[in-house]
Formats: sequence, structure tokens, C-alpha cells
Amino acid sequence: MLPFALEKARSAEEAIAAAAAGGRYIAGGTTLIDLMRDEVERPERLIDINALPLGGVRVEGGDLVIGALARMADVAADPDVLRLQPLIAESLIEGASPQLRNMASIGGNLLQRVRCPYFRMLDASCNKRTPGSGCAAIDGLNAGHAILGTSAHCVATHPSDLAVALVALDATIRVRGPQGERSFPVEELYRLPGDTPHLEHTLLPGELIVELRVPGGAHSRRARYLKVRDRASYEFALVSAAAALFIEDGLIRQARLAAGGVGTRPWRLRACEAALVGRKAERPTFEEAAALAAQGARPLQHNHYKVELLPRTIVRALEMAGEVA
Repeated sequence: MLPFALEKARSAEEAIAAAAAGGRYIAGGTTLIDLMRDEVERPERLIDINALPLGGVRVEGGDLVIGALARMADVAADPDVLRLQPLIAESLIEGASPQLRNMASIGGNLLQRVRCPYFRMLDASCNKRTPGSGCAAIDGLNAGHAILGTSAHCVATHPSDLAVALVALDATIRVRGPQGERSFPVEELYRLPGDTPHLEHTLLPGELIVELRVPGGAHSRRARYLKVRDRASYEFALVSAAAALFIEDGLIRQARLAAGGVGTRPWRLRACEAALVGRKAERPTFEEAAALAAQGARPLQHNHYKVELLPRTIVRALEMAGEVA
């Protein structure tokens, strides 16, 4: 690990000014420190933001509000989260080991870097790490890589399980920066790689995630997160699906769907949602809707299985959501 300076921010204004001047925020550090050890990330100045009052969970009206510095474990166990948005709790539990959940912050989870092995190999070409160097994954070991939203410059999947659930639930994010505060959908936090895969999110220099707001709805309590992976213990998704349904008189009145493990960002499945609404909550309906999920997929040599695994995962997630009382 290369030398760096560590500063403890005493206020949000102090933290933002330091970050705008070139510092990097650090909370739990569960991703950043690993990357610094491997010299993939080389920040010279870290801004410790753990003392800022940006934690906790609260309910405002029917909305659930989650502080950016709340720890994953605390949010997953929070009674209001379990009562109002069980999909979030399930995605957090599926997303990391107990040790990591105790350390990792909600904001940090959303901004974690990709888990492509070539990104972490300094002797491999990676446009995320070194723009213009190429993408070794395209012709390399790519069984875990994306089939949706890829480009000729990057095929890495987005790693956050929580982000998939938040995108499905139409959550918004509030950030604060040198130009003030703004809010926008979590889905708009993430960029497609295009020809600039090193630009992964839409935050402006110095902007700090303050909180997340998850709107309530009739679909929220009948929701499940299904994660398919190589092993049951801590592992990243090959394919995952977040499904939330409002079912009335046997018909689907509202549907929310997003997928992980298949896209270069959390992948909202709006065509599938539209195909569900007004239909009976039964397997043939789920299968017809799920068949739309892989539209536009560009599989690689080793990840073509995801084209079939994605709709199968969606069907099972919808069945699980439909079974919730």
C-alpha cells in the first residue's frame, strides 16, 4: 500500500471541501482499502466521514429514509425496514458476509467498484483502471461478466445487490456538494460504460451521499430478492432479481422488477413489468414477462448461459413474491 494522509471530517461542509480539493471519502472502507492494498486505487488523501450525522433509519409519511452512513447490518435488522421494505433487508443480507455487513456503509455499498478480476490485475488491460488500455475480459475469462449495457470498452457487471433492490423500488438519492443539494433516482446514479467506462457514476466532484428515500407502495411488502451464485456463502451474483408485486383479486396491479449480475449497472426491467400488469399472478404470466428480460443482450464466449438463467431467475423471484402473505 502506498503512503496516504488520513483526515477526520468534523462537519459535512469540511468533508465536502476536502473532497472537492482531491480527497476521497472513506467510511467502512471494505472496498477501498482492499483496492489500495493492491495499488489499484492510489488516493493520496482520505477523508474519514464516520463522525458525520448521516446514519440511522426513519419513516416519513409512507417513505423509508436511510442515512448514507448507516451500516448494512443495522439497516437489514431495522424493524421499520423489515416492516415496510423487506426487499431491502433481504438484498443486504444476500449482499455480504456478516463481517462486511457490520462494517460497510449504505453509501459505500452503492459506490463499490466492479469485481472484474482484470480490474484488479495491474498487468492486465482494463479501461476502468487505465483508460484506453483495452478490456482483457472481452476475449478472456468472462463467465461472470455482463450481457446487458456492455460496450466495446467494458463488460464488467455492477456488483451491488442493494442497488438492484433500490432501482426496482424507485428509490431516490440525496447528495450534497459544493454547489448545494440535489436529489435524483438511484437508477440515474450509474453510467453505462460507453467509451468512458472509468466514469462509473454521475456524482460531481466533492458530492457526498446524504441519504436514500424509498417510497412506500402496495407492492413493497410482497417483495423478494433472489440471488443465483456459484456458492451459498459470500459471493457475487451470477444473476439476481428483485421482484415486488401488488396483487388484488388474483390480478397483478403493480409490478417492480430489476436484475443484477447481468448488467453494467442495476438493470430495471420495465418491459417485463408492463407485461405483468393486469394479468393473473401465475407461472405462465411470469414466464411470458420474463422472456422479455434478455432483449438486447450481447453475450460473450463464456457467459451465454445468463441469457437463459436470467428469465428463469425472474420467474422464480416472481413466484416467491407472489407467495408472500
